[in-house]
This record gives sequence, C-alpha cells and structure tokens, in this order.
Amino acid sequence: MMTEINSTKKMDGCRNILVVGSTGKTGSRIAPRLEALGLNVRHGSRSAVPPFDWGHEAGWDACLEGMEAAYISYAPDLAMPGAADAIRTFTKKARRHGVRRLVLLSGRGEEEAQACERIVQESGIDWTIIRASWFYQNFSEGAFVGMVLSGQIHVPAGEVSEPFVDVDDIADVAVAALTGEGHTGEIYEVTGPRLMTFRNIAMELSRACGREILFEDVPHDAFVEGVRNSGAPEDVVWMIDYLFSTVLDGRNASLADGIQRALGRPPKDFSEYASAAAAAGHWSVQLQSGEGHRVPV
Repeated sequence: MMTEINSTKKMDGCRNILVVGSTGKTGSRIAPRLEALGLNVRHGSRSAVPPFDWGHEAGWDACLEGMEAAYISYAPDLAMPGAADAIRTFTKKARRHGVRRLVLLSGRGEEEAQACERIVQESGIDWTIIRASWFYQNFSEGAFVGMVLSGQIHVPAGEVSEPFVDVDDIADVAVAALTGEGHTGEIYEVTGPRLMTFRNIAMELSRACGREILFEDVPHDAFVEGVRNSGAPEDVVWMIDYLFSTVLDGRNASLADGIQRALGRPPKDFSEYASAAAAAGHWSVQLQSGEGHRVPV
C-alpha cells in the first residue's frame, strides 16, 4: 500500500524524474508512487527505452535528457570497486543536463558508500541521502527467500543485531525527498523501530508463517565458498563476503530517526511486514527437496 507524502512538505516544480534501478526493490516501489502523483517518470533499467546500465556510460545521457530530478540506486552496491567513479561521472552528466535534485540510496556503515555520498554532496546539485541497512524484503523477494521456504536461515551472522528496515518506508522517504520541500541537504538514516538478530527474524517468520523456521550460524568462509560454487558472478561473491565480514560486525547496532524526520510517522515493524508478506503468499509454496538449501545470490 502506498503511503501519502507528508502534507506539511508540499510538492515543488520537479515533474520529470529519472528512477535509476526502477526494477529493483526500492525503484520498483518509487516509480509507481511518483506516477500516481501524476509525474513523468523515466524508468532507469536495462529493459527500458532508453536503457540504463551502470556498465554502459554512453547510454546515460539519453536517460538524463529532460530530467529535473533523479533517484540513484547503484547495483550491486556502492561498496563495489568502481562505484565512486560511476557516481562521479553520473553526477557530472546530471548537472550538464540540468538535473536540479538528486536522491541517493546509500549503505549505512559503509565507508565506500559514504565516499559516494560526498561526490553527490559536492556535485553542485541539491541532494538528499538515504542510508539503509538490511531490508525486510530480502526474506520475501531477495537473497533469503529460499532459506525461509526451506525452514532454515543459515548465514554467518552470529548474534549481531541489525536495524532491519522496510523497503516501502524507504520508498516513501525517497518520494518525499524527490517531490517535497525541506529535504535538501538531509541525510536520512532509515531503520525499523527495533534492533533484531537473524535469530529474532527466524522467530518472527515462524509466527507469521505458522511453521518453524530455524536460524543456523555457519562459518563465514564456507558460506562465501557456497555462494561461489552456486555459480554467482564474482562481483556478487565479493559483495556477500564484504557484507558479512565487514558491515555485519555490530557497527550498525543502533536505531535512527530518518523515517520519522522525513515522513512524520514511525517506521513499520518487522512483524507487520511478515504478517502481510505471509498473507500475500510469499512463503506459501515449498521448494522441492534440497532447493531451499542452496546459498542465495
């Protein structure tokens, strides 16, 4: 369900908006919200016309032409080698095309992501930063869905607490920042309302699904090797290694008020998300024997 933008921050003159990563978890929610407001949205994806591909710089100009604002989601992650160069080139092109507002999805606790933030902040364009950590939707639409279906979440996470956040909340913050006043120069650290371990997540999912879902802490090296053996591209292997060895060390074990500040309401709790996802049938079909135990990519 779409959430109404905080009415205290009225819409400005940006009506032509590029959503980079429009088929991703955040972009696929942001684009229809903007369209529902009657705005002209250009979908930034490899399947769109004109196509957008982070690996094909020559095509970015066509995507930026005529745009007044842009939402930037870098795939696979801003921590990847080469991300800073791509963001620098993109912001320079955006300024040449007259883009007046940039909203960047960034990673909480990632030094490399913060370096990309500085590039956007120094671009000469009005900016807003949204810093997020792990998404609720990773368990229903992404990396961990197979594990939930198999009844066992097996990752090298130990008992580290994380401020998991709902992607719908991120989308609402992004839409507010792209269309409303009062968000320029803001860094919104977005989190859910409580810290949770992967064991807590498994317990919540068990209640929502009506069946037992266990958490198993596995050795890091074996987990990463499993990702590699699954046939995942090497950049995905690198990212998984980075996230579980570097970022998941407790550095993000604190809550922030970005959603409250941007939207004037509290963030959605994981239990609410899990109940809705279960009711929507995300975990209603069991995978065939053994499939759920593949390492997700």
